[in-house]
Amino acid sequence: MNILVLGSGGREHAIAWALNESPKCEKLYVAPGNGGTAGFAENVAGLNAEDGEAVLAFAQERSIDMVVIGPEAPLVAGVADVLRAAGIPVFGPDAQGAQLEGSKTFCKEFMMRHGLPTAEYLSTSDEAAAHAYIDEKGAPIVVKADGLAAGKGVVVAQTVEEAHDAVSSCFDGAFGDAGNTVVVEECLTGPECSMLAFVSAGKAYCMAPSQDHKRAYDGDEGPNTGGMGAYSPVPIVTDEELARMEEVMANAAAATAEEFDHDYRGVLYGGFMLTPAGPKLLEYNARFGDPETQVVLPRLESDLVDVMLAVAEGRPEDIDLKWADKWAVTVVLASAGYPKAYEKGKVITGIDAADALDDVKVYHAGTAMRDGELVTSGGRVLNVTAMGDTFQAARELAYKACDFIQFEGKQNRTDIGLRAINGRSSWE
Repeated sequence: MNILVLGSGGREHAIAWALNESPKCEKLYVAPGNGGTAGFAENVAGLNAEDGEAVLAFAQERSIDMVVIGPEAPLVAGVADVLRAAGIPVFGPDAQGAQLEGSKTFCKEFMMRHGLPTAEYLSTSDEAAAHAYIDEKGAPIVVKADGLAAGKGVVVAQTVEEAHDAVSSCFDGAFGDAGNTVVVEECLTGPECSMLAFVSAGKAYCMAPSQDHKRAYDGDEGPNTGGMGAYSPVPIVTDEELARMEEVMANAAAATAEEFDHDYRGVLYGGFMLTPAGPKLLEYNARFGDPETQVVLPRLESDLVDVMLAVAEGRPEDIDLKWADKWAVTVVLASAGYPKAYEKGKVITGIDAADALDDVKVYHAGTAMRDGELVTSGGRVLNVTAMGDTFQAARELAYKACDFIQFEGKQNRTDIGLRAINGRSSWE
């Protein structure tokens, strides 16, 4: 098969790597790709992944048998719609399904219609109404830009003043059109946990849970980021919580078949808070998480080409998921200053030495080749993933591998996974 993966981050590197491991993958393209995907696939730097007609023309010219859409922006832009209309199998929902991520209001209303557990909220395009709701409810409270904001449009405000500032920032244009509507919602408490599911024909095939670390610095301090590390599975999740999350994901998949005009074919990402009242939804995303993908897919023993093609062609009965009985931990190596301003073009060394360790894989997130050298090109630069028979072994191996890799300004959290080791009480 000839396969095209759209995207350029660590998630797409992990997806492309897993696809390339399949004997059924003959030719693999990644658009635009990064310095890591260039090592085993053909990067297509000039292809605009959000232009459906351009992607279609490339797919037809190269006889592409399946397109896998990694990030959310091409999904919301309707790239899958254009490709499916031309008869090309696509892993990723159409524009309507992608609104579960593209609009937080759409997502919350979907949850409410179908009885999916979530926080109380107000969605409004009236700034005064948002401020009044904050005054009524008090803090802590959560303020979200309604549209896509590259993971930056959420503020968990600990004070009323901080919440008001977040609302003002949205309406003042900090997130462009994404902030023209805001969602202000109840602040749920407890550990966060993600569950991803392959969804096709209204059926959900759940993956193992994973846990991301959003804050920039140790001790969950500092600003929110796109994610500084993750692990899978999640030892603090009880059997009852796991069953409930799987039930919620199954109900959501069934709801897409009931409500949407076309079959939802791709990944549905459920972001949960494990509250004292049980798991509640923080959000749905319409694609694989990043960096959750970098700890979930390495544990998948099934052929990813078979799984994704079954999803893309609406054959859920052919999905057969097998998982390695191992733990996976990934640590993000980031540029100095991230998630705020950071410099690019720093030479990276030591990846080959890290990759040479057994049970280690380094996924590239923000890298590029310049004059024959691998350099930084983003805020999150690398995801260093390790597998182990125990959680502690995987964690120690991941950090051992991180020590091999150097670039000017390298920063990373040193406490990825410690809360899981310390148990549920560490969240209280």
